[in-house]
Amino acid sequence: MQADFNYLREMVNSLSHNVLDPSRDYLFETRLARLLRNREMSHIGELVEQLRRQRDAALERAVAEAMTINETSFFRDGRPFELLRKELLPGLIEKRMSTRKLRLWSAACSTGQEAYSLAMLLREHFPLLATWEIRIEGTDFSAEMVARASAGRYHRIEINRGLPARCVVRFFEHQGEEWAIKPEIRQMCNFRQADLCQTPLPFGERFDVIFLRNVMLYFSNESRKKVLAETQRLLASDGVLFLGLSEQPADMSLWNPVLAGGTCHFTPKARYNS
Repeated sequence: MQADFNYLREMVNSLSHNVLDPSRDYLFETRLARLLRNREMSHIGELVEQLRRQRDAALERAVAEAMTINETSFFRDGRPFELLRKELLPGLIEKRMSTRKLRLWSAACSTGQEAYSLAMLLREHFPLLATWEIRIEGTDFSAEMVARASAGRYHRIEINRGLPARCVVRFFEHQGEEWAIKPEIRQMCNFRQADLCQTPLPFGERFDVIFLRNVMLYFSNESRKKVLAETQRLLASDGVLFLGLSEQPADMSLWNPVLAGGTCHFTPKARYNS
């Protein structure tokens, strides 16, 4: 059995760059349970046997996606959103008056709540942006998560986690057992599948705000450096980066930490490209 877990850990790391500690091998049993049922398999050993016997890229990818962490909620860890509203966005908006464009990126969007939270923040507190070109990109390693984010439909328990009642009333429609994001918010967001370690990422313009939160917790230091170097390339010279509460850039020579509003964000210190 341990050999099976070793095989799966190495495969997941090669595909998603997640480093899974052997002490967490029990997660394979829980997170792969649905995949095993869908494939009519009874145990992990049967799955590994099939993977060893014949290369199946789709199945390998499904395993790697199932092992990614997709914890999220609306306005999660609310201080970054408050800092954006009170201090950072007013300054960025003033600087972008000539282009009337804003670009934001939720780099591990999961089921989309972070990207939609940014869209609701802009729509609610900055009405002058209604005539601007606003684009919020959401990317995730998992095709299933991207599909859910694109659908913009959420169950009550998801709505009740961090979403103010006023936002539910204004920005959602109640449809059966679910709540659907309204078109005015949905059209501000674009979701696509992306592996953050496969660089360069397919973006033609730099971003003003990047949320890269809680995605690199299980990356190797080498992978963190690669992701943050690409993030630095994609961030505007006066843009801001938010990481998770327990995360720091792997290479501090590229970043200026700024403590404000009870939270920390980062601005680029150096630039690879002009």
